Order: sequence, then C-alpha cells, then structure tokens
Amino acid sequence: MAFVARDSLPPFVRLQWHGRLGQHYYLTLLSLFIYTTTMKLLSVFTALVAAGSAAAFAPAKVASRSMVSTNMAASEELYIDEERRFLMNLILVGSAALTVGAIGIPYIAFFVPPGAGGGSGGTPAKDALGNDIFAQAYLESKPANDRSLAQGLKGDATYLIVKEDKTLEKYGLNAVCTHLGCVVPWSSANNKFMCPCHGSQYAPTGAVVRGPAPLPLALAHCDVADDGKILFSPWTEDDFRTGGKGWWN
Repeated sequence: MAFVARDSLPPFVRLQWHGRLGQHYYLTLLSLFIYTTTMKLLSVFTALVAAGSAAAFAPAKVASRSMVSTNMAASEELYIDEERRFLMNLILVGSAALTVGAIGIPYIAFFVPPGAGGGSGGTPAKDALGNDIFAQAYLESKPANDRSLAQGLKGDATYLIVKEDKTLEKYGLNAVCTHLGCVVPWSSANNKFMCPCHGSQYAPTGAVVRGPAPLPLALAHCDVADDGKILFSPWTEDDFRTGGKGWWN
C-alpha cells in the first residue's frame, strides 16, 4: 500500500483532515476541563463531610447549668414522644382490630347455620323468594307423593316430601348429589331422583340405587311449628336407610 503525502492531497481533502484534527483537539481539552472541575468539586465535598463529622463527634463545652436545662428539656421531649408513641400504637392496634373484625366476623358467620325460628327451634323452610313456607298452604298446593325443593339447613336445597295421605314426611332430603355436588332433580315419571351430571340415581327415600354416587342423600328432620311454619332441623340419629350413623354428622 502506497502512502500519500499530506501536501499532495487535493485542497478540499486537506481541509477536511485539518477540521477533524481540530475537533479532536477541542474534545480533548473539554474532557480535561470536565475531569479537573469534577475532581475539585469532589475534593471540596469530601472536606465538608469530614469537617461536619468531626464537629458532630467533638465533645461540647457546656456549663453545668446549661447541661441541666438541656437534660430537663430532653426529658420533657422524651415524655411527650412517649405519649405520642402510645397514642399512635393505640390507633394502629384499634385500626387493625376493626379491619380483622370486619373481615373475620362475616367469614365465620357464613359457616354458622341461620338463626332458629318456630316452636321446635328448627330453621324455617323458605321458598325461592326467601319467604317462610307454611304447612297448610303448601300441602293444599301440592299433590300426593310430591317432592319439591325448598331452602333448608345452611341454605342447601332440600326436598319437602308429601306423603300419600297429603301430610308431610318427617324428614327432608338434601338435594346435593354425593358424587360431585350437583343438585339432583326428582323424576316423577321414574319415581326416583336422577342426577343429570354423571347418571347417579336415588330411591324416593334418597338411598343410592345407581352409582357413581357413593352415599345416600343427607337427611334433615322436617316438622311443623305451632305457628304453622315448616321447620328443618339436623338429623343426628342413625340413618334408617343404612342402619349406621349418617355420613353428614
């Protein structure tokens, strides 16, 4: 590769070459100026910090009377701070208690059965609109062997059973399938409960006649209160269909 002398270059090329050298020169000077200024400022800042630290840790020469006054003022300030701290802690604890109570009480109340009503202390059966069901009016509106849903214990859908003599059966049947929790409809044409989800079937008493449901429908006592309301109450006795303790207890 042949080297070309600078003087033999065309004039416009030489001008560009000199311009680039000038730019590099000025950039170098600017960089040196910025570096020098930064180092000076950093030195001043370091000196100020060192002086402040020395002054903070240096022992102060104060008269005894002034020291007593300072100590008294500090004690009063500490006393005020203690009162403020106690007040802030009280507010914090109170706020936390209110928040936990507002969240926890409804959560716990959700798992508590509804308040009892009627003479026997059971839970009133309710219709789809949330109204109490009265036995006389209900029986007049339903045919014999009818099985219709009502709101029962803990709000679960529960079947009221009308017997052949147009009286209420002494038990109600929880409509929740024991397989996967579907609500099981009553098929009057087939005279049994037939779950549409997975094909489980139950006898009119709620006993399993076809799986995959592993257990019978849960029982609940069904009574009529003195004021005529139909009441549900927990079935704690043995399951008359299996002869053993009810699985829901």
